[in-house]
Amino acid sequence: MKKNTTIHTYIKAVGSYVPPRMVSNDDLAHQVDTNDEWIFSHTGIKNRHISEKDVATSDLAVSAIKRLIDNSEMNVSDIDAIIVATATSDYIGFPSTACVIQDKLALDKILAFDLAAGCTGFIYALEIADALMNRGDLNNVAVIGVEKLSAVTDWTDRNTCVLFGDGAGVVILSKSEEDRGGIIDSVLHAQGSGASYLSIPSGGTADRDGDEKFLHMDGRAVYNFAVRVVKDTILELLERNNLTFDDIDWIVPHQANSRIIQAAAKRLKVEESKFFMNIENYANTSAASIPIALDDMNQQNLLKRGMKIITVGFGAGLTYGGNLIQW
Repeated sequence: MKKNTTIHTYIKAVGSYVPPRMVSNDDLAHQVDTNDEWIFSHTGIKNRHISEKDVATSDLAVSAIKRLIDNSEMNVSDIDAIIVATATSDYIGFPSTACVIQDKLALDKILAFDLAAGCTGFIYALEIADALMNRGDLNNVAVIGVEKLSAVTDWTDRNTCVLFGDGAGVVILSKSEEDRGGIIDSVLHAQGSGASYLSIPSGGTADRDGDEKFLHMDGRAVYNFAVRVVKDTILELLERNNLTFDDIDWIVPHQANSRIIQAAAKRLKVEESKFFMNIENYANTSAASIPIALDDMNQQNLLKRGMKIITVGFGAGLTYGGNLIQW
């Protein structure tokens, strides 16, 4: 999906929000048969942030947008469109979480919709936002990855409850009169034959029984898939753009499991330090993980204008993909 246009876009601002309540591995050890050493050695996770029951997915997103506004020169009224990547919408049917966010921000007559691509959702949404801006009538698009995975997690299942957390991340993709690089290229793929590996069986329009509302995962199948597609996606982006790893400043992967990232780095023969990881304190926040990571990096002054970054993700669907971004 390489661009051929005279319209230039770039990431103007980034923000994130996680609930104040932090649940440690030791806390979980009081609920299920597990321990901190096992969880950390197998996943790289120490803590996760969990929302209160009365907090909706849209609330997390609104908080992330407000933090972005507070830390930038933008106003809420500057937003022309909202694209929300989430697997945990406020409602199963209508309205979309994006429209709920629009209402909470008191924005009127703007484009607002949800996108369901699992943990790859933010990567898909960023490319869609870039394509929409090439129409010419949008100047600032809020691309949001947000999840309240605690609502679909079985907290009695030790194999899955240790993995997930809640949170939201947002970037503002803006139009520029000059070519700053922006979203240079994107790779978007799906492998529907693996749909059963990661799913929430009940609740959608295809539901027949309505008795399984929790997330189910074939951990081994997802692991094998993830390691392969992380490697393949990164190589595809490099080859398509005549780049090498020396040209890339950071790789920002979906924060699902540190072992996946370590295995992919080994297969690529790339230093693990090239991959930014913050899974230790957030766990897997699905579509929110990459924008939360970008905000963490920005807060730590790890991102400088002109840097080349690859984002790469994988998730339910099965979906996978990546973006080549010039910051």
